[in-house]
Amino acid sequence: MIKAVFFDFYNTLVRFWPPAADIQETACQELGLSVKKEAVRQAYIEADQFFNKENGTVPIFSRSIEERRRFFARYEQLILKGSGLDVSLEKASQIWDRVDHAPKDLSLFDDVLPTLKSLGKRGTIVGVLSNIRRNMNDISQKIGLAPYLKFCITSAEVGAEKPHAPMFQAALSRAQVKPEEAIHVGDQYQSDVLGAKSVGIIPVLLDRDGSYQLTSDCIKIDNLLVLDSVLDDQDVI
Repeated sequence: MIKAVFFDFYNTLVRFWPPAADIQETACQELGLSVKKEAVRQAYIEADQFFNKENGTVPIFSRSIEERRRFFARYEQLILKGSGLDVSLEKASQIWDRVDHAPKDLSLFDDVLPTLKSLGKRGTIVGVLSNIRRNMNDISQKIGLAPYLKFCITSAEVGAEKPHAPMFQAALSRAQVKPEEAIHVGDQYQSDVLGAKSVGIIPVLLDRDGSYQLTSDCIKIDNLLVLDSVLDDQDVI
């Protein structure tokens, strides 16, 4: 029986507002470049895979300031290349600086609160696992998540980032459940699916945009509202 559901944070429960593609478009315009928002949205998918692979090898925020600067320049360069623009690392760094410092907030996806309310009615323990290096308690209060969460665990707290096992082991300990009694839901194959699998937690890949059509080694959903049926299916296995 599934007793706990853990969620990734960014692009699973929340997104940036204005959307990241809008911020990219504005930053490029400021430097005389033009990109199409739909192309940027698709480019983020591949760039984020690069981000998570790198982060799983050597956590980005454990690197030196100069190493982080080079990494995010490369990350931005990949976003722009996927959007149809070939720019130098120096130009990519300039654009990323504008993107990084642009005013933005966090907005819940429309399916989040209905899903969390439904899980609450089932008596399911709900937690958030994030590589974020900010105070998750403050953030969850501000955006209205706090009443539905049993806990939030961050990489800063644990000293390790997804996909590494300590993040997931900490969640199991906090929820006081066995791996087979927990599901982890996230939008990244590398950090969420492989990380959960490494400790025996059942992974659920949230593929809102159909980016993982060839992935078949885990449960896939395209919105959070179907989680109830996922839990029902697991409970009868």
